[in-house]
Amino acid sequence: MKKADPKAAPINKDIPKQAYDRIYKKAMQRQEAFLTAPGPRIHIGTATCGIAAGALETRSAFKEALAQRNIDAQIHTVGCFGHCYAEPVVVIDHPDSGFPPIFYPEVTPAKAKMLTTLFLEEGDPRFEHILGATVANEMIPSIMDFARFNQEKRVVMEKCGTIEPENIYEYIAADGYSALSRALQCAPDEIIDQVKKSGLRGRGGAGFPTGLKWEFACNVLDNETIVICNADEGDPGAYMDRTLLESNPHQILEGMAICAYATGARHGIIYVRAEYPLAVKLVTHAVEQARAQGLLGQSVLNTAFAFDIDIFQGSGAFVCGEETALILSMEGHRGAPRYRPPYPAQKGLHDHPTVINNVKTFASISPIINKGAKWFRTIGTERSPGTAIFSVVGSVVHAGLVEIPMGVTLRTLIFDICGGIPNNKQFKAVQIGGPSGGCLPAEFLDTQIDFDSLIEAGAMMGSGGMVVMDEDSCMVDVARYFLDFTQKESCGKCTFCRIGTHQLLNILSRLTLGEGREEDIERLENLSEDIKNGSLCGLGKTAPNPVLTSLQYFKDEYVAHIKEKRCPGQTCRALTAFYIELDKCARGCDLCEACCPVEAVFTTSNRKKGIDQTLCVKCGECQVACPPDYDAVRKVSPAALAPVIERAG
Repeated sequence: MKKADPKAAPINKDIPKQAYDRIYKKAMQRQEAFLTAPGPRIHIGTATCGIAAGALETRSAFKEALAQRNIDAQIHTVGCFGHCYAEPVVVIDHPDSGFPPIFYPEVTPAKAKMLTTLFLEEGDPRFEHILGATVANEMIPSIMDFARFNQEKRVVMEKCGTIEPENIYEYIAADGYSALSRALQCAPDEIIDQVKKSGLRGRGGAGFPTGLKWEFACNVLDNETIVICNADEGDPGAYMDRTLLESNPHQILEGMAICAYATGARHGIIYVRAEYPLAVKLVTHAVEQARAQGLLGQSVLNTAFAFDIDIFQGSGAFVCGEETALILSMEGHRGAPRYRPPYPAQKGLHDHPTVINNVKTFASISPIINKGAKWFRTIGTERSPGTAIFSVVGSVVHAGLVEIPMGVTLRTLIFDICGGIPNNKQFKAVQIGGPSGGCLPAEFLDTQIDFDSLIEAGAMMGSGGMVVMDEDSCMVDVARYFLDFTQKESCGKCTFCRIGTHQLLNILSRLTLGEGREEDIERLENLSEDIKNGSLCGLGKTAPNPVLTSLQYFKDEYVAHIKEKRCPGQTCRALTAFYIELDKCARGCDLCEACCPVEAVFTTSNRKKGIDQTLCVKCGECQVACPPDYDAVRKVSPAALAPVIERAG
């Protein structure tokens, strides 16, 4: 079959519409049976974050308790709600109770059994266990009252946490695959035009216009075009793509199918790392379900359009997130970037034009086709329309997955939506854009989150990883941590990346050990610029960003490490020491001594405690164990410890 003519007449509109209507009718019948069944519905988040927190055990506890109490209720396993800090998450919809759906955080097996007895059987919702509720006013908040929902704009994540990812009928009943039916009623170039008008930019990090990439591939004279979904998510702390694949895989498949129709492709591949076993399982199952329904295969929705998808499991190399390295690994070679042009859209996998888009990009396609480019442009900013999804981790109260309109400020995201900094600590910096992003201090909290504003500030959108840091963070050690990651993930092709990042890491490591030299700051700056200019791909070009931005905004910390042999954040172990204030130490309290793993804590002649500095490994367990009423354990630099020891005698 020759490549589709982008200006070809659309498929007979009645054919895909009638085929979809039959599938939709069947899905609605099944959904009707679910919604009208008597009794409560218990929705349990069972994505990887939920499972890691014990969601499967919670589900088993509900099943056991329901059977024991002879309660007729439905257990509904869904994907991720985004509230990763509150896992295992359970939403109980009990129509007969008169309450709205109730959101319960941290539902252990014991709590599941308690809720079954006291709420489902006796009608007491247990206010003290409801997220956001207080016993005093006995008001149950709506799910939409939470900042995670009322300040977000869920477009890509709209169905996450509401549908069962293994049930294609639930996705179809929520208008899933209707965009594919609509697309097949248009000419291919109309679809590309719609995507171009929407202004959708690639969500993998580079922000290249999606419609333009599709057009490039469509204009190449080749009988075979390939569509690849890049799900090789390797940023530390990032899990957006994994969550989407685990919570709503069919929306990604639908976006790929629409792209294939628009570009004349017959073959699609999802490149997902093997380290995501649940995502691999669910997306494989989703492909099989879509084939069985005629939504993939030789005759999609009974039309002449043929398109199928395979799953390729990558070995987890960070550099394979780069398009050309990804292609080489799929061809059986070591993943390493190549010079461009030609770009993959012109000459990609096996030299055929290849459209490569991120998971979030493909998941944005069906809303655009269903609601229109104008609607999409009402969200976000002029140059960055739509939404952005971030995995917010680190020193933040409500860590998890957040989808916001482009243009929202960092302050709104970190403080209003994610609850701010825990333990009354002060905000210090945010690392945005993954390991190759930049560290922005508090003065940038009012920066808008969009592709251009973040680059102007010295960071980057990246794929959506965000690490929040409080006052106790050491920016030198943060730069060292991210350099350690990128240096290990370098493919080694470029001399500047292979050797330059290694030298950067050596200097940073020396600084954290108190072995810094006067000339190190200048060396870090010069070497970072050389690495950026001399590297071929994005990994090398952006690897020095954490160093350059931390030098720009936190240079005083580098100076303290070098000249004063002091870590302002009191994080670097070689520049940190623990001691016990005798005036605050309680006689007879042995908590610090009991928890010390190396027996460095000893009892003095007056029954108070001290720390043998020659044995102390600086783990900090003594400080954690010391009761807040005493707060006797102090953390200081070794230089500041000498006069303290001298005064103590």
